[in-house]
This record gives sequence, structure tokens and C-alpha cells, in this order.
Amino acid sequence: MLSASARLLRLLSLLAARPSWTCAELAGRMAVTDRTVRRDIARLRELGYTVDSEAGPWGGHRLRPGARVPPLILDDEEALAVAVGLRGAALDGALGGDQAALSALLKLRQVLPPRIAERLGEWDDALVRLPWPDEPQLRPGMLLELAATCRRAERARLSYRDGQDRHTVRDVDPYRLVHTGRRWYFVARDPARGWRTFRADRVERLRPTGHPVEITDPPDPAELVSRNTAAGPYPLSATVRLPLPMADALRVVPATVGTHRPDGPDATIVDIGGPDPDGLARYLLGLATPLRVLAPDSVRQALLRRTRALLAAHTDDDGPPPG
Repeated sequence: MLSASARLLRLLSLLAARPSWTCAELAGRMAVTDRTVRRDIARLRELGYTVDSEAGPWGGHRLRPGARVPPLILDDEEALAVAVGLRGAALDGALGGDQAALSALLKLRQVLPPRIAERLGEWDDALVRLPWPDEPQLRPGMLLELAATCRRAERARLSYRDGQDRHTVRDVDPYRLVHTGRRWYFVARDPARGWRTFRADRVERLRPTGHPVEITDPPDPAELVSRNTAAGPYPLSATVRLPLPMADALRVVPATVGTHRPDGPDATIVDIGGPDPDGLARYLLGLATPLRVLAPDSVRQALLRRTRALLAAHTDDDGPPPG
């Protein structure tokens, strides 16, 4: 059984993790009785934490924004520095795809005193990031807004602009954010069409509906994004075999370009989408690595034509070059 101090820290962590908890939910997570939860919440209030409660079977407990930062005691400059650092880590993907920076930043921003939250907002407005070529830009706050909807476990109304500049509005069940190293993708369940991936920079608005949902048997979000981005809108797909282990093949063909599966310990099968046979052949030739086109034959023939043309361009009139 947890000590009283450890239990209070656990309760603080839970209250900061999402907007509201019922007493029964907190009791279940902490393996204590409802009476213990109510007593611990009273103790937090005595210690200076502002916990709002609503009576009734559907009532909940929530940690009011503006309470002191749990469980660390930070001054204004320290809290702002931590928030800025977490935001930078989230935008740059420094921690990979585990969303640890986003999760920590959500908890921190929920309890920041208003004066620090305002300074962080000013910093957001003043920040300009120099993108890589063709790198999309997220509007300030959108990444946190998407992450917050994934935590709420409730349906949301999504306003989205696709690659053809078409605007749609639909209800979705938010699940996860996935960072590919270059873009952020929002993974959600469309009740009418199943699991979908959306580019985060194309999300215009996401408004909670208040309708709770339960996600059962979800897909692997990283695999779903990899598969959807690799296939993309391309009308043609080629299957190639690389004589490389999976880890090496992923460095040659990123997961956002192809869908990978091992072919023994020393080879990988990759499916790659493209606009036409010649376009795919040009991409494959640019990989500068041995490979074999398994299908379709049109891509294989296009690759042979390009290879022969390249060889002919480097052959003089007296025959092939030495070596």
C-alpha cells in the first residue's frame, strides 16, 4: 500500500493528466476507497492546491489552472524555461515519437499560473522557425490542441483542408500524434470510414463535442502513418527487394516513402508508390544501392531503359570504359 505522501503525489499526477476524473475512477487507479480519495483531495486543498469538485454520480474532480506546479516547486523563470524547452523538443521531435515532451508540456501548462502562461503565449507568438524546404508549418498552439484532444477520450469535430485544398468537416475519435521526423500526423477514428491519418499542419480546427468514446483494438499508429504516407495518392506501386537488413533498408528508404517487411535476416521487401513507371525508376536509380524490382514489369523495364541510357552516356566510341 502506498504511503500517504506517495499517494498524494500519485493523485496530483492523475489530476494533472486530464481535465476531469470521477471519484470512482481515481479510486480505481489508486486502488483505494472513494472515502480515501475524498480525504486526500481535502489534504491537497490544505496544502494549497486548488481542486474543484462537482457533486453527484457524474460529478468530477479537476485541478484548476493556476495552482502551483506539482510536484516540483519552480519559480517563474524556471517554469517558463521548462515549458519553452519542452515545446522545442516537441516541435523538433528530439525525443522521437513517444510524445513524452508533449505529455509533460500539457501537464505543465494546465497548472501554470496565469502570469507565466501569458508569457509563454507571448513567446509562442514571437517565435519564427526557419523550415527546411517544403516543410509544413503548424500554427502556434495547434500541436498542443491536438495532443489535448487525444487525452480527453471524447469525440471531436474536425475541420480539415486536404492536399487538393478541399475543406471538410467531420466527427472523429482522436487517438494519437505521430512524428515522422519531418511532419506531424494526427491519427483518429472516423466513425463512418474507419481509421484515418491527417496531416497536422492541415487541421484548421478541432472542437470537442462532449461525447465520450472508448477506443478498443486500435491500430499501431506509427505503422498506420507509414503505410498511408508511403501509398499516398500515387496511382502506381512497385515492390522491390533490397539485400539489406530491415534497419539498413529503413535508412535507404524511409518509412514515410515505403512500407517495409523483412525477407529473412539479410533482406527487406519494400513497397513504394510513384506517379508512373519512369518516375519510380528514376527514384530507385537514385538510391544508389543494389536492388531487384519484383513487380510490376513496367517499372522493371523503365529501370532497365534508364540504366542502359546511363551506361551508354558513359561509354566512348571505342567501347565500354575500362574496369
